[in-house]
Amino acid sequence: MKPSAFDYAKPSTLNEALALLAHHGDDAKLVAGGQSLIPAMNMRLAAPGVLIDIGGLSELGGIALKDGALRIGAGVRQRDIETSPDVARHVPLLARAVSFVAHAAIRNRGTIGGNLAHADPASELPACMVALGARMNIVGPGGSRAATADSFFRGIYETDLKPGEILTSVDVPVLPSGRRAWFDELARRRGDYAMVGLAAVADKSLVNARFVFFAVADRPILAVAAAKAAVGKTGEAAIKASREALSHDLNPAGDLHTSGPTKMHLARVLLGRAIAELTK
Repeated sequence: MKPSAFDYAKPSTLNEALALLAHHGDDAKLVAGGQSLIPAMNMRLAAPGVLIDIGGLSELGGIALKDGALRIGAGVRQRDIETSPDVARHVPLLARAVSFVAHAAIRNRGTIGGNLAHADPASELPACMVALGARMNIVGPGGSRAATADSFFRGIYETDLKPGEILTSVDVPVLPSGRRAWFDELARRRGDYAMVGLAAVADKSLVNARFVFFAVADRPILAVAAAKAAVGKTGEAAIKASREALSHDLNPAGDLHTSGPTKMHLARVLLGRAIAELTK
């Protein structure tokens, strides 16, 4: 299929992009890599009157260490994150997780900002942002502001972005000494959407552990009860207690491929693997 007719604008600055958004309002959509929006337009699931192409804006580029966090521009391609020595060194969770995103051809075009703003509940990167305590940097008609990853994801394809706002970058805290990261997902085939996935950050004692599940609800879910249950325990006792408490955090609904009970079972499998690895 082909998309319905639309106008196209390619601003040369961020301010120009903001002005175009303000002028066209709800009739406009931002596009950078286009790996989610363009297929939706081709299937007539989205029909914007105007596409504003921000993929080439220099203000949305770059990966740089700043004040104890790695600042990643919203326009940075997923492939560049996957191959960045700075990401691998300072945020290993993100380096591992991004390799699970779809296929290489998608990662070559898709941007981190587009992925996060799209807020697909089965996506890997939003869960990583919650696990790492990242900060979203946003600019709009009212100026600049920041939002925590915990508050940014609001539901299926829904974020804290307000009309006329643009996600410009994300600040991902450098993993402190003693903290470890773990990531895995279970999918039918590599590159498919996950049936269940888990991004985790913890130290060996599991104090202040952050277990964040995706593909189990309408947004990334921080498993608070499961993390609390494991504190003060070791080995199989920690795994058993955390798995039992997980039902207080998750109540996954089924989808076309996986039933709710199966998702819950797989979530417990991943949780056990994560705890075993993080406490070695």
